[in-house]
Amino acid sequence: MLTHGNIASNVEASLERLDIRGGRTALSFLPLSHSFERTVDYLYFYRGLTIAYAESVQTVAKNIAEVRPHMFVSVPRIYEKILAKLRETVATAPVLRRKIFHWAEAVGRACLEYRLRRKRPPGLLGLRLALADRLVFRRIRAVLGGRFDYAVSGGAPLPRDVAEFFWAAGVEIYEGYGLSETSPVLTVNPRGAARLGTVGPPIPGVEIEIAADGEILARGPNIMRGYHNLPQETAEAIDDRGWFHTGDIGQLDEAGYLMITDRKKEILVNAYGKNVAPAPIEGALKSSRFIEQAVVIGDRRKFLSALLVPDFEHLAVEARKMGLSTDDRAVLLDQPRVRDLYEREVAAVNEGLARYEQIRKFDLLPAEFTIEGGEITPTMKIKRRVVAEKYGAAIDALYREESADE
Repeated sequence: MLTHGNIASNVEASLERLDIRGGRTALSFLPLSHSFERTVDYLYFYRGLTIAYAESVQTVAKNIAEVRPHMFVSVPRIYEKILAKLRETVATAPVLRRKIFHWAEAVGRACLEYRLRRKRPPGLLGLRLALADRLVFRRIRAVLGGRFDYAVSGGAPLPRDVAEFFWAAGVEIYEGYGLSETSPVLTVNPRGAARLGTVGPPIPGVEIEIAADGEILARGPNIMRGYHNLPQETAEAIDDRGWFHTGDIGQLDEAGYLMITDRKKEILVNAYGKNVAPAPIEGALKSSRFIEQAVVIGDRRKFLSALLVPDFEHLAVEARKMGLSTDDRAVLLDQPRVRDLYEREVAAVNEGLARYEQIRKFDLLPAEFTIEGGEITPTMKIKRRVVAEKYGAAIDALYREESADE
C-alpha cells in the first residue's frame, strides 16, 4: 500500500539526485505496471519532459533512432544486449578496425575516473581520449540518437564490465536501487560522483542500515504503509523501529555508497554448507553472446548446475557457419557441436570461480523465460521457485548421477 505521500516524497528526493530538465525527450519502454517505470514517468511529468513510448521492447533500437531521446531508464539486460551486439559487429570487422576499437576501449577505461567525475583527462591522456572519441566512441553514441545525455539502470545488478565499457565510451549509466515497497527508489549514483560497482548513496530523506546478517534495511517517507490485508507479512517486513527489511544482502563503503551482494532468500547453501550467491555467476554466464538467460541451481546439492537459454540470434549465425539447420530449436540444441560451444562458454566462466562456485552440468532450454510464462518479473528478475517447478524434470536429470560427481 503506497500513499500519495510515499510516491511524492520519492519523486522530489529523486529529482534532487538526478539531472532531469524540462524541454527534453525521454524514451519509455519498461512496463508501466511496474513501480520503477511508473515513478520515472512521474519524474518526467514533474519536470515537463516529452515522453515517447516505445512500441515494444523488441523495437527499442528502431524507436531510439526515430525519437533520438535525451535519456531513458532500463534494466541491465538491455545494456548487456547492446554491448553483445556491438562486440559481435566488431568481431567481424576488418583487422585494422578491430585494433582501433580495442585501442579506443583501453584508452576509455584508462580515463574512467575522469569520465565518472565528468572531467577531461589532462595532457596526453586527454588527447588520446579525444582521438578515441572521434574514431570510435562518437559512433557508439550516435546509435543512441545523437542527443543522448545519460541513462539510469535499475531492477537488477548492472554487470561491472558492462558499466565500465559504456562509461569508457562516454555513455553515462547511473545505477540505482529500490523496491516496489519503497516507492521505489532508495539509492542512486549522483552525476559527477558515480562509483562503479555500487548503486549509489541513499537519496535525501532515506536511511540505509546493514543488519547483523548483512541484510539491507531502509527507513524513510517512501516506505509503504504495509501489505493490503496481510498484517503478519507487514510485521515481518517492517520492524517496530520502522526499518523495512529489503531481503537483499549488501554493504556500505566508506563514502556511504551501497553495494548489493545478493538476495537473502536466493543465497544457495550447498550440501557441504558453503554459501553461494547465484546472481554474480549468472551475470558472468550472460556476458557470453551465446547466452540470453541463466539460472544457477544448487541449493542443498553437492555441486552447481545451470539452466541456460541461448541467445538464438547469435547461435543461429554460428550454427549456419557449422552447416547446421536452425529450423528446430530442440534439434539444434542437441547437436554435439552446439553442446561443445556451450561447454567452452561455461568453462570460460568457471575459470574465474572458486571450485564450489563452478558449474558442473547445464541444460539448454529451447524457449526464453517470459513475463507471460511467469518465469520473470516485469524488470527481468528470475522467479526461481517458478523455474524450479516448471523445469523440475530437467533439473532432476542434471543430478541423477550426483554421487558420481562428488
